[in-house]
Amino acid sequence: MPQIDISIGGRSFEVACQEGEEHYLHSAAAMLDTEAAHLSSQIGRMSEGRMLLMAGLMLADKTSGLEDKVKEADTKMAQLQAHIDTLEARPATRVEVPVVPSEVTDALAEVAARAESLADQIEASAV
Repeated sequence: MPQIDISIGGRSFEVACQEGEEHYLHSAAAMLDTEAAHLSSQIGRMSEGRMLLMAGLMLADKTSGLEDKVKEADTKMAQLQAHIDTLEARPATRVEVPVVPSEVTDALAEVAARAESLADQIEASAV
């Protein structure tokens, strides 16, 4: 089990961790150190236990706020997924384009031909 040296609030600690988890421990220690530095700048020198307690509480508060945001995002995502599922469950929208039956087209063509014939006769008799 590896032993890692970390520094929090200007104090060094030797901590054991599982093999391969050294990176995570360094990352967590850096977060705790950031909070401890913030506390030290505001409050000044304090005991090791109090510094670690206060820094841990500050991180817990931030974590709690982030968990609330994650819950809100999960709720919103579930609502959006339900809406998507509803839309996908609807039958496909069909757009029907009216088709003119061939009988009607033929009849209209015949009417047009008669109209042209009549127009030609009127034009010829007018001359």
